[in-house]
Amino acid sequence: QYSPDNVAGADGDIDPTEITFPGCSCLTSSCVVHVCSCLRHGENYNSLCLKPTDIEEEYARPVFECNAMCQCGESCQNRVVQKGLQFRLEVFKTEKKGWGLRTLEFIAKGRFVCEYAGEVLGFNEARRRIQAQTSKDSNYIIAVREHLHNGQIMETFVDPTYIGNVGRFLNHSCEPNLFMVPVRVDSMVPKLALFAATDISAGEELSYDYSGRFHNSPVTNREQKSLEEDNRLRKPCYCGSRTCASFLPWDSSLFSTP
Repeated sequence: QYSPDNVAGADGDIDPTEITFPGCSCLTSSCVVHVCSCLRHGENYNSLCLKPTDIEEEYARPVFECNAMCQCGESCQNRVVQKGLQFRLEVFKTEKKGWGLRTLEFIAKGRFVCEYAGEVLGFNEARRRIQAQTSKDSNYIIAVREHLHNGQIMETFVDPTYIGNVGRFLNHSCEPNLFMVPVRVDSMVPKLALFAATDISAGEELSYDYSGRFHNSPVTNREQKSLEEDNRLRKPCYCGSRTCASFLPWDSSLFSTP
């Protein structure tokens, strides 16, 4: 079933459509940084392009868009991801990777491309579904972990297996042309937004790193040893990049028993 937006999962613990954020009181056509309450962390976009994180900053800045309760208009520059697809994309059959997704037009670096949308699950339901899979099943469940300044970790699990959008057809690449950013609009449940990491030509396949390692530090020796031990459970990677790791990224946390 196609859905452009996240929906509540089978466990019903999280309603991604619920509006819990207060809106800004800006009466201008477009909100101004440090004046607008939604932009207190800084400006998010410049001419529809996501502003890059400063080199000096160790972590990515949180992205909050203006929401349904805000008094600013639909033309506000802080409304990008919520407007959905703006480019013509095509689902196509790849040679080795099953279905894939490509763009039919040029996409500039920093532009929002699409969301990875599906059922928003709680941890227990996500683990139940993962453990019920066989080696022949495709796994579409994504686990996004955000590390907060106080040491807490926020987890978001999205499964587009049964209900989702074109994002489910994106393949992994060890040298991707997209990167994922959690963007919040109406509540703390983020939209998993994919932005262009570079200029992308028409006809080019779209991809992102399933491990979320774009712009992150390289794999540590300890992590590498853990990954090598899990290789018997992992699926081969066919991205064809120069730095291909040979296997798709692996997250063992959802396979462990309580």
